[in-house]
Amino acid sequence: MTDDICSVMVVDDEASIRESLSLLLNSAGYRVKTFSSAREFLEFEHDIQGPACLVLDVKMPGLSGLDLQKELISRNFSIPIVFMTGHGDIPMGVQTIKLGAVDFLSKPFDDDQLIEAVEEAILKNLKTRAALNEQQQIMERLDSLTIREYEILTYMITGLLNKQIACELNISERTVKAHRKQVFDKMGVHSIAELVRLTETVGLKPADVSF
Repeated sequence: MTDDICSVMVVDDEASIRESLSLLLNSAGYRVKTFSSAREFLEFEHDIQGPACLVLDVKMPGLSGLDLQKELISRNFSIPIVFMTGHGDIPMGVQTIKLGAVDFLSKPFDDDQLIEAVEEAILKNLKTRAALNEQQQIMERLDSLTIREYEILTYMITGLLNKQIACELNISERTVKAHRKQVFDKMGVHSIAELVRLTETVGLKPADVSF
């Protein structure tokens, strides 16, 4: 799946569950850290290296798993969650899924069920990390543009021709062409279509044009 070691954090108030899941996930090649409560997890310094996911019990003393999910959302802490419960609480399961959980497993579940759910969660995290990395790279390229190059870029992605951009900005078409080349070079693209895709990825809006 990835060359990075993937981390799984398990939150369950039952020591026997934490131990058995730790053994299972370790044997599957995951780095595992366990927590006895949602509060303990929140107090942990989350310096997570590489892809990760959270395996979380729904019903625990104090903060529930659902409470923890909502708290992580409020903190903008993005990590895929696999929920587990021994109570078969379907309405709560539906709620966790609506809030973004990857899966909801009823105890007792097969080892293969958990491993499959964790693999799906890790894959989701990998995709999220890749998307964030791409956005960061695009923003760095945008930051390398001069003010004029950035301005012309916003007109380029409207689909205007060079002469139309020149008219809009009251500059020569030759100047537009020169800046256009710099924009292509710095953004690492070879077509307007590629440029549009990059700018849409980071939500950059085209310039308002008069025609």
